[in-house]
Amino acid sequence: MKPSVVVGAAIVRGGLLLAQQRAYPAEAAGRWELPGGRVEAGESEPDALRRECAEELGVAVAVLGRVGADVPLPGGKVLRVFGAALADPVAEPRAVEHRAVRWFAAAELPAVDWLPADRALVPALLDLVSAADSG
Repeated sequence: MKPSVVVGAAIVRGGLLLAQQRAYPAEAAGRWELPGGRVEAGESEPDALRRECAEELGVAVAVLGRVGADVPLPGGKVLRVFGAALADPVAEPRAVEHRAVRWFAAAELPAVDWLPADRALVPALLDLVSAADSG
């Protein structure tokens, strides 16, 4: 049986990475994560990511390549992260379901209070943001 997939978006703009701050549940409130969510039955991973970004951030995204390896999650799920770009480069993502959204510079990423699954991806996220910044 293949694992249930949760997709995450590593959205980079101007050398900064977008993250969102959880409002709930209590044990996760105040911590940061990449936008994303569950892949629904019959939905492709890129389609799920586009839907989740529209629901959580109110923006359309273009889904790019994979970032890092799959991260195991509780309950037999895996987190699979993709690079993404705002379809409209001047769109401003907003916190629809979260406490806040914020753009982080590469130097800030190691110190962010990430949820554990997202923390595992910090090295890959640093590479992604650094590559975007130098490109």
